[in-house]
Amino acid sequence: MQKIGIIEDERNISDMIKYNLEKEGYEVYTAYDGKEGLELVESQDLDLLLLDIMLPHIDGLDICKKVRQKMETPIMIISAKADEFDKVLALELGADDYVTKPFSMREVMARVKARLRRKSSEEALKEENSGDKLKADNLEMDLKKYEVSKDGQVIELTLREFELLKFLWQAKGEVFTREDLLTKVWGYEYYGDVRTVDVTIRRLREKVEDDASKANFVLTKRGVGYYFRG
Repeated sequence: MQKIGIIEDERNISDMIKYNLEKEGYEVYTAYDGKEGLELVESQDLDLLLLDIMLPHIDGLDICKKVRQKMETPIMIISAKADEFDKVLALELGADDYVTKPFSMREVMARVKARLRRKSSEEALKEENSGDKLKADNLEMDLKKYEVSKDGQVIELTLREFELLKFLWQAKGEVFTREDLLTKVWGYEYYGDVRTVDVTIRRLREKVEDDASKANFVLTKRGVGYYFRG
């Protein structure tokens, strides 16, 4: 049974989401403040975390950052903050999706199911990789170990960053729009904003490029999209 955590201080909202998730057969854990939420994440091997931003004790964005530093648990932000700045910041800190309040319960359930399907397919793909290696200049990707190294030193990438780099690398020279990448890397069921691609590309460049402002590997085709040169 897949486990889902909810960190939300408005109990009526938390209870409503929990009720609908349990009807679908998920095992649901709840926390009502940031401190309790971190303890929940650390004590349970969650398949998905639904996270509010404005929480007592510890802010939701701080939780997002701390979780992403330690684990790959998918994070869906559910917040009343609807500004573009808040959404982009959450994505930069490692969130996978962002839903604004008030929300449709049907939409939330659809996004939850899509995210969990994607997680399952990513894990299956990780297990099935052949062990081939890709090399370009001082960068190397080991598809079997799911590792990327630069000058012989392993770089810590999230699973999404790895999959994005792998996809672009294996199609070297081919330019993909953000919509293409959402479909091919995030999956057909992804409900998020195309800016998710820009945020992930930015984080990826900061890790693999010698100078993120002068990219050598992951390049932008102005007005079109992104491609891998190497």
